[in-house]
Amino acid sequence: MRLETGTFDSPIGTIRHATRDDHLVVLCFCESWDKTVVDIERHAGPVQWIEGTGGPVDHLLSRYFEGDIAALDDIAVDLHGTEFQRRVWSALRDIAAGTTISYGELARRIGRPRAVRAVGAANGANPVSLVLPCHRVVGTSGTLTGYGGGLHRKQWLLVHEGAALL
Repeated sequence: MRLETGTFDSPIGTIRHATRDDHLVVLCFCESWDKTVVDIERHAGPVQWIEGTGGPVDHLLSRYFEGDIAALDDIAVDLHGTEFQRRVWSALRDIAAGTTISYGELARRIGRPRAVRAVGAANGANPVSLVLPCHRVVGTSGTLTGYGGGLHRKQWLLVHEGAALL
């Protein structure tokens, strides 16, 4: 597999991403990049990493951070995971900006109300965080829990999107 990589400087840290045929395959904050590369290569096999220009992904990230919250909806994704993970990741895109839901609610939305922990694990394995907005999933009481980019970024993103926080 051949992936074109890019780097984007955001207000909350540097973001690395990789695309294939203009579809986003990986997006994470820089400090998670090495782990992400290992995960991708473990699942996809050998990868040829090509430094690119960032192209449409950088443009849409710019729009998002400038206030056009819906810009991320225009990023096409190419995801590799289990069927369960893909169901969870797909449901993340249905969480409206400015809102949050609990892990339990996300489990109910995919028809697996007792799979709360598995939903949390799938959320944590999200290869394109931010674009599939796992930051919009919070604890049952509304508390901020678990985010690979750090809770300070999760809070920033939610405030940026206009979510009411406890």
